[in-house]
Amino acid sequence: MISENLKKLIAKLPLPYKAVAIKICFEKPDCEHFDGKKAAFCTYVNYAQTSGKKFYITKEDDECYGKLAMGMIDPPPVTASGQAGYDFGCYASPTPVRNLYQKLPIIEPKTVNFVEFSPVDICDFDPDLIMFVADLPAADIIMRATSWISGDLWESKSSPILSCAWMYAYPLITGKCNHITTGFYHGLKRRKIYPEGLRMIAVPYQKLPEFEKALSEMDWTLIAFREDEESKADLANKMAHWQQLAALYGGTCDLKQE
Repeated sequence: MISENLKKLIAKLPLPYKAVAIKICFEKPDCEHFDGKKAAFCTYVNYAQTSGKKFYITKEDDECYGKLAMGMIDPPPVTASGQAGYDFGCYASPTPVRNLYQKLPIIEPKTVNFVEFSPVDICDFDPDLIMFVADLPAADIIMRATSWISGDLWESKSSPILSCAWMYAYPLITGKCNHITTGFYHGLKRRKIYPEGLRMIAVPYQKLPEFEKALSEMDWTLIAFREDEESKADLANKMAHWQQLAALYGGTCDLKQE
């Protein structure tokens, strides 16, 4: 189960939308079935954020292709042929769209029957994924927490269509965090789910222990960005020490405090 400590840490982030925990399930979760109108998979995170409810969906609730990324259905021939992506004007011809379908990350077919969504603050299960929708400074804090211990590079892997595959399946399959910017992606933009320019950040279960430890221990505001005199003096002392080290070992250090 998600720890209370992680819940408290996430609650401190200045987020414009609640963080959402997601779990993919073979068996029916112990919560209510989504009670609204059938919608696209990418809208359900937003529904959890705005309603504050915990719920699950099935492939019958998804009117788009998040269910494909979850391995709930086989690739539909017409869209997999590239015709839809071409007709939407996202690609020059059906061929590159068809090629995209060859590369899509898809959860092992027929192993997911339900997808559970819950705002993190009321989550009572072990998440497979936590989804953040953030602007600055929260996005900066979240991204730094994903690499503060491991040193993992920040990667953004996506495509103009089927961004759901990269944000929900790819992190679970690879164990890597992924992030995209709202406003670039066809389905999200067409449905006006979020304002443009926000960061959607997916943190998979493989990274959550590291992520929690990082949020607990790292400085959320780095020393170079603090305006108090104590921090400025501390940084000046550290940088003076760099100069001493450089002189001692015959090197140079051109970093300046500005």
